[in-house]
Amino acid sequence: MKHLREILQKNSGRDSLGHVSSRHQGGRHKRFYRKIDWLRDKNGVAAVVEGIEYDPNRSASIALLQYADGEKRYILAPRGLNVGAKIVSGSDIEAKVGNSLPLGNMPLGTVVHAIEVKPGSGAQIIRSAGVGATVLSKDESGVQIKLPSGETRLFNLLSRATVGSVGNEEWKNRVIGKAGRSRHLGIRPQVRGVAQNPRSHPHGGGEGRSGIGLPSPKSRWGKRTLGKKTRKNKKYSNRFIIARRP
Repeated sequence: MKHLREILQKNSGRDSLGHVSSRHQGGRHKRFYRKIDWLRDKNGVAAVVEGIEYDPNRSASIALLQYADGEKRYILAPRGLNVGAKIVSGSDIEAKVGNSLPLGNMPLGTVVHAIEVKPGSGAQIIRSAGVGATVLSKDESGVQIKLPSGETRLFNLLSRATVGSVGNEEWKNRVIGKAGRSRHLGIRPQVRGVAQNPRSHPHGGGEGRSGIGLPSPKSRWGKRTLGKKTRKNKKYSNRFIIARRP
């Protein structure tokens, strides 16, 4: 749908100053951004799935909805949602695949995706292909949900989510096949550290295949890359984590 897409500007890994902030990016094919309905705020208006489409900006497929009032919107396509299916958003509705409702109204054990971190903020987590979270328990303080990482987190009772897991689960088995496809995706070549000279990378140097020569791998700038926790100790959302991921 032309009115539901816009050209996606390229930044090639550069920040607002033009400096490279993310390496190995650039040169991708022209791409359109599909406007996804993250809010699902058309309460009580039934919609019919007109088609399941490919989206170049994400691993999941997207579904085109035709609402009863004539409006069309895109959503993430859950697993098991087929063309012709009828779905709806609201509070007192059935928790079936594709429907969107508050977490407080979800039955225990329901698999959900596209969860709002704050009520009305729009779906922010559980949006990748093949993933889903499970509703564990509910009380006055909120809803406990087990995330795909194994972490158990507390959410607001009014935060919305969509029933079902995200479709296109076979995405992880794709084979790029050739270097040219990576370039079309905007992925530039990456040279191994051990193949560089010691002035360019800490892993470089040595005679023959001598390995990294270090007790732990390091980044190009000498920072350790394994076993180091990067989460802030005083992050605001720490109080919502019931159990850490293993």
